[in-house]
Amino acid sequence: MGFVIEKTNRNDVLIYSIVYFRNIEPFLRPLNEAADVTVDDCAKRLMDSGFHAPTMSWPVAGTLMVEPTESEPKAELDRFCDAMLSIRAEAQEIIDGTMDRINNPLKNAPHTVTDLIETWDRPYSREQACYPAGAMRGDKYWVPVNRVDNVHGDRHLICTCPPLEAYEEA
Repeated sequence: MGFVIEKTNRNDVLIYSIVYFRNIEPFLRPLNEAADVTVDDCAKRLMDSGFHAPTMSWPVAGTLMVEPTESEPKAELDRFCDAMLSIRAEAQEIIDGTMDRINNPLKNAPHTVTDLIETWDRPYSREQACYPAGAMRGDKYWVPVNRVDNVHGDRHLICTCPPLEAYEEA
């Protein structure tokens, strides 16, 4: 874990929150204030690089819990660090005003293969959207859908289970 903190924190670049046992490194909150980049944006953008989104906002609200294991090869840790540094660079472009605050790769992540092949109307390139730093080209995982409205889903649960009566018969 120290390797990930060391590599992503070079030049005092603070990116995300790492929760490792009881040690908490605050990285994400400054981005949220300056660039309006949330923990959800970071997690969804990691999907574009082929990483499963980490646990969000647990045990600390507004953080990502990153738990690399000892079995991860150094190349995979390097790829993860590159993805996180790329997210930080995109957030910096928002802060600098060179990237739109609303229509950008972070707010529109994750990007699907359909995004890649259909008409493109975004102010950033398909390359930047679908192959950010850390993304694998030959064996890329493509998410099946774009961003889901998490709050709406949490508040409007849809259950496709059989009615309770079906269980009574069993």
